[in-house]
Amino acid sequence: MGRRGEVFTTRLDAGDRTYFFNVKENIHKDLSLNIVESKGSPDEGRFVRQSVIVYQEDLGAFLDTLQQAVDAIR
Repeated sequence: MGRRGEVFTTRLDAGDRTYFFNVKENIHKDLSLNIVESKGSPDEGRFVRQSVIVYQEDLGAFLDTLQQAVDAIR
């Protein structure tokens, strides 16, 4: 287990946004996926961060629904 319960982390730089994908483990050894979007704000040196946490037991349904949304966009 890594710092603050981080098991895995990676980032995607996408223009003026950065996405972070973090797999974390809590004190009960449960895993969750934390997806964070970070974007610069008009205030110099500040960032706006938004996150979504998907718990391990919901991951399958989340991925199925995400794939439906991606298919609709394409």
